[in-house]
Amino acid sequence: MKTTLDEMQAFVAVVDTGSITAAADHLGLTISAASRTLGRLEEKLQTTLLRRTTRRLELTEEGAAFLEQARAILASVDAAEEQMAARRMQPVGRLRVDAATPFMLHVIVPLVDGFRARYPQVELELNSNEGIIDLIEKRTDVAFRIGALKDSTLHARPIGSSRVRVLASPAYVQRHGTPATPGDLAGHALLGFTQPESLNDWPLRDERGERGDAVHIKPTIASSSGETLRHLALAGLGIVCLSDFMTRDDRRSGRLMPLFGAQSLDVRQPINAVYYRNTTLASRITCFVDHVVEALGRRPFDE
Repeated sequence: MKTTLDEMQAFVAVVDTGSITAAADHLGLTISAASRTLGRLEEKLQTTLLRRTTRRLELTEEGAAFLEQARAILASVDAAEEQMAARRMQPVGRLRVDAATPFMLHVIVPLVDGFRARYPQVELELNSNEGIIDLIEKRTDVAFRIGALKDSTLHARPIGSSRVRVLASPAYVQRHGTPATPGDLAGHALLGFTQPESLNDWPLRDERGERGDAVHIKPTIASSSGETLRHLALAGLGIVCLSDFMTRDDRRSGRLMPLFGAQSLDVRQPINAVYYRNTTLASRITCFVDHVVEALGRRPFDE
């Protein structure tokens, strides 16, 4: 497009005010600048839009036709800007959220009803991926990630942390006994992860002194999904190590019970909402993350 919005605005202002002098005053331009802008527009269009007489400016036939189109274009731009302003005030549009299945089920899903009540014009699309995804490739607006972040291209907003605990069901303990020390784990069924291997480092003091911050276990039953491991533990099939965000209700109800007491280390996983730095953060993303942070502040994972 050769013609600019500034040139269209100058032309319409001249027509509406009746003179270049009045139009310049209206637009905050000098008279010479307004005149040059109008001349540049006519040069680009290769036609005369206004016929200048000693008393006034008159529209040519071509000028009248262009005026109608110019008004429509400027009105459309104004409407678009107003719509964007309205979206900032009241979030509108699709919001694609990604999180690992356990976080989606135990944290995000319970908050959807309250979020929809506050922001009914936001269309949520909830996707679960157990591994790290490319946000652009998956067309994701915001993702929730648990653990240390490695991707420097992402902007991260911390939303909290979640302690990791070793747990078992009362039924398992009743049948197999309670391990008194981390060394006793060798005689028990252990539920662990297929990957990453670091998730099989349990936050226990190693009585042998080999590691000061964790005990590495070899799973008897392994899974890529923390939710699968949780259900195996609830079924009494072994001892598990899971994050508080997915076991809060189980611990409160007694379906799962923490083991090892004072031998447990207070290890916490950071949780972040992430999005790309070069992305203009839409209001719907901000409002959703704010909603999650507010909800977690009212009911922390480790309560």
